[in-house]
Parts: sequence; C-alpha cells; structure tokens
Amino acid sequence: MSALLDLACPECGATFDADRIQKVCQACDSPLLARYDLSRLASELDRDELASRPRGLWRWQEILPVQQEAFRLGLGEGDTPLLALPRLGQDLGLRALYVKDESANPTGTFKARGMAVAVARAVELGARAFVVPTAGNAGGALAAYAARHGVEAHIFMPADAPHVNRQEVQAAGADLRLVEGLIDEAGRQAAAGARQHGWFDVSTFKEPYRVEGKKTMGLELAQDLGWDLPEVVLYPTGGGTGLVGMWKAFQELEALGWLDGRRPRMVVVQAEGCAPVVRAVEQGAARAEPWEGAHTTAAGLRVPKVYADRLILRAVRESGGTAVAVSEEAIASAMQELARREGILACPEGAATLAGLRRLVEQGWVGPEERVVLFNTGSGLKYLS
Repeated sequence: MSALLDLACPECGATFDADRIQKVCQACDSPLLARYDLSRLASELDRDELASRPRGLWRWQEILPVQQEAFRLGLGEGDTPLLALPRLGQDLGLRALYVKDESANPTGTFKARGMAVAVARAVELGARAFVVPTAGNAGGALAAYAARHGVEAHIFMPADAPHVNRQEVQAAGADLRLVEGLIDEAGRQAAAGARQHGWFDVSTFKEPYRVEGKKTMGLELAQDLGWDLPEVVLYPTGGGTGLVGMWKAFQELEALGWLDGRRPRMVVVQAEGCAPVVRAVEQGAARAEPWEGAHTTAAGLRVPKVYADRLILRAVRESGGTAVAVSEEAIASAMQELARREGILACPEGAATLAGLRRLVEQGWVGPEERVVLFNTGSGLKYLS
C-alpha cells in the first residue's frame, strides 16, 4: 500500500486532501508536493528487499501515490540503465563518469515515468479525460498511458514540433491540436480547453503526481550506486520536473535512513537560446523571469516560462549546485561524441549535459576524482530526419 498522507504547498505549508483531485496552491501559485508517512516506513521497509521485487517503477509503490493495485498499469517504465562512459570520462580527465539512459523507457523518453504515475492516480480519483501542452515527448507519453487506461487524451503541441512526436500521438489515438507558437501558447490553449470541457490538465507541475513518477530516477540512481550518491548530477532542465523530483527523492531516502545525508550538487543545463533558470542562478534572483525569443533545437529545453522556478532554484542552491547554458553547436557536437565514443544515441537535451559538463570541467568546478552522472532524457532516434 502507498503511505501517502496528503499534499502540501512548499511555499506556505498549507495541506490538501490527497484523496481528491487537486491542482496547485492558488494562494501561492505553487505546485503541490505529495507527502508520505516516512517515519512509519523507516521501521517497516527494507531497502534491500526492494531489489528482489519485479523490475519497474511500481516496485517503489509505498512512496508513490497510487493506492490500488488495479490502477498501477504500466508499459515497462523505469529501471533504466546506468552506463559508465569510460572513453568520454578519460577525455575529460574524470575517473567516474556515467549516464542514466532514459531512452530505454516506453515512448523513448523519461516522460513515461511521470505520465505513468500521474494518469494512474488521476484515473483512480475519477478523471476520464486529460489534456497537456507539450514540446512533443510528454504528448506521446500521455497518449500512450491514456490508451493503456482506456481514457481520453487531448494534446496541444507547437506546429514545429518534430514530426515523429505528432505521429506518435496520433498512433495512440489521442486528439492532437497543433499550435502556432511555443509551449507557453500551447499551455494557454490547453488550459482553455480544460476549463471549457472539464479535461484534467496534466501540465508540468499543474498537478501533483508527474513529479512523483520522475522522482523514481533519483530512487533508482541511489540504488544503482549502492546507496552512495554521486558528487555531481547534470540534468537538462526545461520545466524541471525531473530535477525537482530527484531532489525530493533524495530527501525522502534520507528520511528513511537509507542515505548518509550527503547529496549530489545538482546542475541545471539549458540551451543558450532559452536559459531562464541559468540567468536566475547567475543573478541570484528569487524567480526565473520569462525568456524572450526562445529558440533551440532541443525542443524539451524550449520552455520560456518555468512554473516551478522556486523549487528548481531551491534544489540548485541547497545542493551547492549551479546552472550552465550551452550553445547549439556544443549540443550537436556532444550528440556526435556520445554516439561515436560510447555508442549512445542521445536526444539533444541529454547531449546538452555532456556539453555542460565540458564547460564545468574546464572551469575547475568538477574535480577529477568526483563521480558525475549525466541524464540522457530520451532517444536520439526521434530526432533523425
């Protein structure tokens, strides 16, 4: 059984009933985060026993929000490989460089994790029609999991999104609406559709449970490394759900007594053509202001207005981390390096982390003895023309 207690606003501390469909804290205009009875689980749950459970995201069921087994439908998401990068590590002078390769997920990206949990919990609570704005991959994931649960999905996607993303959504039988503009315009139209038709909006951080699916990346990373977290994690950050989710995972594992209290320095990687979080970190700002004229070939990083900016900035600063923006040329070069040096066909967003790491090594911010984990959030196959 899930040990879910309630939902809480990280800004004002107000709590919300987790057994009802919830969205955000209206008073703070903030995401809500799930809370679990970790003190009880600390005495009941054996971390080593988890390794003997069937593989997949749902083996973490006690610290995921879905209550009933019947709703824990999956497509094989989770337990993606943590791969050593010996040649690239040698090139960079690092003794231990890894990539957590999320391309092994259903629909080819980490978005499957978030949608698996968000759709399952919303269906459990009575939702039967969903809507999402997307740069591409979240739409494909929602379409797939809506089909898995036998419910409706309505996808609002920029018209210039990769063709394969459009095909993926339509193949799963979802309703695709192409939008002239960026994901923020898709978000406005999706929200209008939700109000008009009563669709449940699973936009990034506009409901509490996509982040719960994404946090399993952090849970797995801890287990992959024998509960000894790396010194540095680099994460490609658009909406930031994965980064916030992992930071939440590390906090929960520490509360369970499964970690020693040392957490990684979290590094936000963005594209130079859309880097609102990087700018906020560099300026010491409390919020990330919207980015004008956003442009990058890494569609998942083209998020000009970041809703969960406070949570992202908090994770970076609490961890002693940083943020770095990389050029389109550096992203393209890193994609080639990962493929030719290590055989990994990464998406542009994932490759951006290698480009960001190269910058940080040159600056001396990452030391040669530190263990570093890059996150490749999806398959480069979706970007081949």
